Amino acid sequence: MSGTDRVLLEKKEGIARLIINRPEKLNALDGRTMQEIDAAIGATGADPAVGVHIVTGMGEKAFVAGADIAELAAQSPVEGAAYARRGQDVLVRLERLGKPSIAAVNGYALGGGLELAMACTLRLAADTAKLGQPEVALGIIPGYGGTQRLSRLVGAGRALELILAGEPIDAREAHRIGLVNRVVPAAELPAAAETLARTLLTRGPLALRYAMQAVHEGLQMTLAEGLAMEAALFGLTCATEDMREGTRAFVEKRKPSFKGR
Repeated sequence: MSGTDRVLLEKKEGIARLIINRPEKLNALDGRTMQEIDAAIGATGADPAVGVHIVTGMGEKAFVAGADIAELAAQSPVEGAAYARRGQDVLVRLERLGKPSIAAVNGYALGGGLELAMACTLRLAADTAKLGQPEVALGIIPGYGGTQRLSRLVGAGRALELILAGEPIDAREAHRIGLVNRVVPAAELPAAAETLARTLLTRGPLALRYAMQAVHEGLQMTLAEGLAMEAALFGLTCATEDMREGTRAFVEKRKPSFKGR
């Protein structure tokens, strides 16, 4: 295990685990923690030995319970806008790494914590987890992408309800509305996240990259534009060694050995 004191990093067998390590603050995100998250994903994103990321929180109570309120309360309007942009930039880099990431939501995922989870490719939640965007109770709005990603995941109506009421929902309701992909017993969450990560590691890494790109960028396009982009990216996969290996392995009834080329 390596990393700094607020973000622990473990790299093993193709999986990078990023653990937010402020359990005494329910893993709240302050500026320093965001910087350390950014440094960690920068290092692992550039590491060819890493294929999948798992993001989780230290302890059993919280994934990330939100922003550091003491730090947030001291922001001027200009500082607040810059504070939000810095956090948004970190989460965009996580979202666009080109490698899948799994949020293992092991407890409270509120405010910035839910925004961090939504920037991950997939979300698994413990059955004890609570998720929400409670910022309006503090007289502010989500600032790390919550107003944008939440509506894209669950639709404008449900997003507005969660943001305007500011009340958290449990993991089952989050799964019902499409906010999380799967709910598992809390004790089984680490194993479930690792099993999913290992499944993703068996897939062609370039195919994963292009598939994620097609979905993310396609959401900003018309259907016709998205289909054109999909066809172009499909063509790119057809030029890869991974495509030849994958199709050959299928014909030969064996498991493929992808190289990311």
